[in-house]
Amino acid sequence: MKNTIKSLTLILSLIMLPQTAANAQVKNSLTTKKNTEIQATHYNYTEANGLKIFYREAGSKDAPTLLLLHGYPTSSHMFRNLIPILSKKYHVIAPDLPGFGFSDAPDHLTFQYTFDNLANTMQEFIDKLGLKRFAIYVFDYGAPTGYRLALANPEKITGIISQNGNAYEEGLSTGWNPIQKYWKDPSLANRDALKDFVSKESTWYQYHEGASDPALIAPETYTLDQHFLDRPGNIEIQLDLLKDYRTNVALYPKFQAYFRDKKPMMLAVWGSQDPYFLPAGAEAYKHDNPNVAVKFYKTGHFALETHYKEIGTDVLLFLAKLPN
Repeated sequence: MKNTIKSLTLILSLIMLPQTAANAQVKNSLTTKKNTEIQATHYNYTEANGLKIFYREAGSKDAPTLLLLHGYPTSSHMFRNLIPILSKKYHVIAPDLPGFGFSDAPDHLTFQYTFDNLANTMQEFIDKLGLKRFAIYVFDYGAPTGYRLALANPEKITGIISQNGNAYEEGLSTGWNPIQKYWKDPSLANRDALKDFVSKESTWYQYHEGASDPALIAPETYTLDQHFLDRPGNIEIQLDLLKDYRTNVALYPKFQAYFRDKKPMMLAVWGSQDPYFLPAGAEAYKHDNPNVAVKFYKTGHFALETHYKEIGTDVLLFLAKLPN
């Protein structure tokens, strides 16, 4: 009798084994599909400050949030390689600033292209998305925009990553001399002298100057940027922003006071051969905040083009130390 029961049990086990394996396979498939959907980058729009704002989003909304703010002359496209690395563990959001990428770019006579207004737009953006606590990753123009957000929302900021995002005068290279001349004398002649700054040659230069391996720079990067720069009226938008950049330098003392007073956890990831923002600008963060780590990469302004894997690894290690 015992042998008969054992035989029946064995037969039933053999019968159920394929079904159990099939169920496990389906479950694993569903889990994989769910994880893939979470990590996939979604392309969305929302309205902020009366404008249609494009943004990329990836990662679980239950995970800690990271806001990526791009610089000139690019868009959230600059983060295309970094987002998949970070979104495995974090909720990543990367908007296009007004006048850039796929966000609205109204005429400069109808929209005020100042860094205060870029920050106002991003303030409405984070409010619209209901972001209560998040870290910021800032680059170039994204730095003065993001630092304004930090000043206005210190309770929201869990940490800061600055990729060649300057907040110190010692970080400004001689490449800023023609722009500083325009700040001192905003004449039409000095404004017109900056029009070459938005040319395809200048865009190509920004991507390639100092790059450790130019063959790693995808041609669609500077080509897409130039496409948006060449839109009718966009040159005036960019010249308005170049003129207003002086307000960022004027705010450097307030940004630095924020670093001293709040002492946020910070990571500076810096292309050491950037023709516009010098390594001294990265090191200067240490003067005001003991919670700053600095990492240099032997490359140019667009460090993510050549070192996104290294930067992604360093950012993940940094984010793991942040409070929720």
